[in-house]
Amino acid sequence: MLFGLLVVMLILSAFFSGSETSLMTLNRYRLRHLVKLKHSGAIKAYKLLQRPDRLLGLILLGNNFVNNFAASITTVIAIKLYADEETIIASATAILTIIMLIFSEVAPKTLAALKPDLLAYPAAWIFTPLLKIFYPIVWIINLFVSLLLRIVGVNVNHCHDKLNKEELKSIITEAESLMPMRYQKMLLGILDLESATVEDVMTPRNEIIGIDLELPLEEIINQIKTSPHTRLPVYKKNIDRVIGLLHLRKVLIEVNHQDFDKQTIINLLTKPLFIPENTPVHTQMLRFKSEKVRIGLVVDEYGDVQGLVTFDDLLQEIVGELITDDEAVREQSDGSYLVDANITIRELNRVTQWSLPTEGPKTLNGLIVEFMETIPETGTSIKLHGYPLEIVKRDENVVKLVKFLPGGKIFQNNAD
Repeated sequence: MLFGLLVVMLILSAFFSGSETSLMTLNRYRLRHLVKLKHSGAIKAYKLLQRPDRLLGLILLGNNFVNNFAASITTVIAIKLYADEETIIASATAILTIIMLIFSEVAPKTLAALKPDLLAYPAAWIFTPLLKIFYPIVWIINLFVSLLLRIVGVNVNHCHDKLNKEELKSIITEAESLMPMRYQKMLLGILDLESATVEDVMTPRNEIIGIDLELPLEEIINQIKTSPHTRLPVYKKNIDRVIGLLHLRKVLIEVNHQDFDKQTIINLLTKPLFIPENTPVHTQMLRFKSEKVRIGLVVDEYGDVQGLVTFDDLLQEIVGELITDDEAVREQSDGSYLVDANITIRELNRVTQWSLPTEGPKTLNGLIVEFMETIPETGTSIKLHGYPLEIVKRDENVVKLVKFLPGGKIFQNNAD
C-alpha cells in the first residue's frame, strides 16, 4: 500500500510540475485566439493566467505537499524494511531524489515546454475548482509574497504582456514559414509608417518633371504628348513658382485645337497641395483620401519646394518590395551589390535587410556625402556605418553608383 501511495505521489508531482511549465509557457496570443473561438479549456486557462500569482501559489502548494509526503512515505518504507540500518534510510532518500528529478521534474517539464497545449488546458479544468477550495490558504501565501515583492518595487497587479513595435516586428520577421516574403515585407512596411515622413518617400526637387510656362508652346505641347506621367506641376522658370497641377487627360483633348495656347493650360490647372516635409506618411495618406487628391508638393519651413509626393509613393512605402525597381539594387555573382546612389536609405534597408541609419540624410548619396564631408572621387573605398563600399560613378556634385563589397557587417569589427 505504501509503495502504491508513493507512486501516486510521484505521478501527482509530475502533474503539478508539468502543468506549471505548460501554463506559464503557453503562447498568450494563440491562447487569446482560442478564447475568441470559445475553447473551454483555453477560457479557463486564460482566467487562471490573469492572476499568475494565485495560480503559482496553488501549484506550488500542491507540488510541495506531494513531494514532502512522498519523502515521508519513503522514510516509513525504509524504516519498516531496514529498521536497523541508518545508511539505508539515507540511501532511500537519495534514490527518491533522483527518481523525482527524472520522472517528476525534468521529464514532465521538458514535455510541457515542448508541447504546452497538451497539458495546460486539461490542467486548467482541475486547477479552477482547486483554487476555489484552497483559496484561503493561497490568499495568505500570496499576501506575504505581494508584500515581499513590493519591497523590491514589483506590483503583482500591474504586470501585462504587451508587445511594443520592435517586438512585433521580430515576430513578423520570424514568421517566414507562415507567409510569403513579400507579405512579410508589407507588414513591416506598415509598422514603419509611424516613423516615416513624406520627406523619406518623395521625389526630390531635382528629379521633378513639370511644365515651365516660360518655354515655347511647341516644347510644352511635345512634353504633354510624351510625358509618362498623368499629372504634372506647372510653374514659371522654377518649381518654387508653381501655379498649379495639370491633369494630362484633360489637356490632351484640347492640345490639337487650333486655339490651344498657354492660357488654355492655365484654365485647366487645379490648386496645388503643399505638404510640410515632416508630415508622417500615414497622416498624409489620410489627407489624400479625405481631400480626394493623389499628388502634392513637399515644402520646407521656408516654403521652398523640396520634392513631390504621390499617393502611389506612399503606397510603395508599404508594398515597396512588389514594385521596387530591380535596377536600383543589383546583386552580383561575387555577393557584392551595385546600388544606384539615388535610392532612399529606407528602400535600400528594405531590399537588403541592412540597418543603415535613416535619421539623417534620406538617400544613399546624401549619407555618403555626410559621412565623407565631401563628394568622394570615383574609386574611393570607405566603410559606411560598418558596410564597406566603393564609389563606382559620380557626377560633378553627386555620387551616382556605388558597389557594396561582399560580407556587409562582417567587416565592422575590422580596423577602419
